[in-house]
Amino acid sequence: MTREDITGLLAERQRSYDRRDAKGLAASHAADGTVHSPLFPTVVGREAIETSYASLFKIFPDWQLFLEDPIIDGNRAVQAFSARATHQGEFMGLKGSGRRFEIGGALFYLIEDDLIQQERRIYDFTGLLIQIGVLRGKPAK
Repeated sequence: MTREDITGLLAERQRSYDRRDAKGLAASHAADGTVHSPLFPTVVGREAIETSYASLFKIFPDWQLFLEDPIIDGNRAVQAFSARATHQGEFMGLKGSGRRFEIGGALFYLIEDDLIQQERRIYDFTGLLIQIGVLRGKPAK
């Protein structure tokens, strides 16, 4: 895959995120692809990946993902991002709180045969949990 091909693949993913299109997002993953994420720890296979995207959009129906330009090295890419949404659906046993959150992080991709073979998401999961009320933060003294 060329740099332009990877850039195009990731740009299409941004459009799918903007539409909250679980099927479109899953289509960018290999049939046996893997996603590692704090939200849905390890998801294997395109069907399970699509289900995880659908769950994300059910929990956070106004999900917005803002991706920076990717850094590409061969068949690997990374994108810094920020995300914001409102907690509407049940998550970790907590009914929708109506609370908004904003987090930052990075997405790491391994791309093979024009599809994402592996995606690793690293972000402020603790901050998300505090912002939606699952955890309580206590300022340092």
